[in-house]
Amino acid sequence: MKRIGLVVYPGFQILDLVAVSVFEVANMAAAAPAYEVQLLSEHGGPVVSSSGVPVETRPFSKAKFDTVMVTGWLTPVPSSPGLLAFMNSASKASRRIASICTGACVLAEAGILDGRRATTHWAFARSMQARFPKVKVQEDKIYIVDGSVWTSAGMTSCIDLCLAMVESDLGVEVARGVARKMVVYHRRTGGQSQFSVLLELQPKSDRIQDALAFAKKNLKSDLSVEILAEAARLSPRQFSRAFRSETGQSPAKAVENLRVEAARLLMEEAQHPVDVIARETGFSDPERMRRAFLRAFGQPPQAIKRAARTAAAA
Repeated sequence: MKRIGLVVYPGFQILDLVAVSVFEVANMAAAAPAYEVQLLSEHGGPVVSSSGVPVETRPFSKAKFDTVMVTGWLTPVPSSPGLLAFMNSASKASRRIASICTGACVLAEAGILDGRRATTHWAFARSMQARFPKVKVQEDKIYIVDGSVWTSAGMTSCIDLCLAMVESDLGVEVARGVARKMVVYHRRTGGQSQFSVLLELQPKSDRIQDALAFAKKNLKSDLSVEILAEAARLSPRQFSRAFRSETGQSPAKAVENLRVEAARLLMEEAQHPVDVIARETGFSDPERMRRAFLRAFGQPPQAIKRAARTAAAA
């Protein structure tokens, strides 16, 4: 049985405890219980989360763990010497060391991430890079595995991280069973973007939301202003004016971003040729898709595809 130590400290983000549920459900899905999870803290006893809800913990000890994970925080807090010493020791004694969300800063403080690729919550990625220049921070990733060190992005991405661990330990079918029981998408790939175009746009009215939902479902089709306006039950002129007012983008730009997001997801999760992906996501040809990728990511589709293959192999 693999022992998982989940490290918390005063002010930790309680949503990170959903990681426990992944291993709990894995025990139900596997042929026999595979994980034992313990909540750890420097002094043991109750530890109060950022929400004010306390959890009961065991103190740090010399007990060995297969995997040690450290939770994150909503507002920056300095790591205690005891916490850094424990994480350093665990990184040498455990098979895996991991961070959830801004817990990556704890690993960085301990020097564990020096020279390694890592990710964290997008809102803290650039400040983390500035604080720890030896770390190769990649802010637009769901999770990253660099050797024995695993880091995840913010909040619910810890589910993707833990599902990837379960898949590595127990196989893809068990991980899929866990995802089904938890009613989540069978884990997003590590290289997948933390951002969603629909979340970034955030239109205020139902009519503009309806038009965007229509566009996302019909990316292969012609999505002219006239067609989108009809989906929104507005005249083309009213629609264009309302769309730009609510989203800050033109309809054409928003459609391109939706197509780029869909194309990137296909590249990360499937082995389709670039020309097939271009056709399936509504780009008229691979060259048009290439130009859209350069505008969005600063690199062509082939580079995204190679990075996804590298991440999958790792």
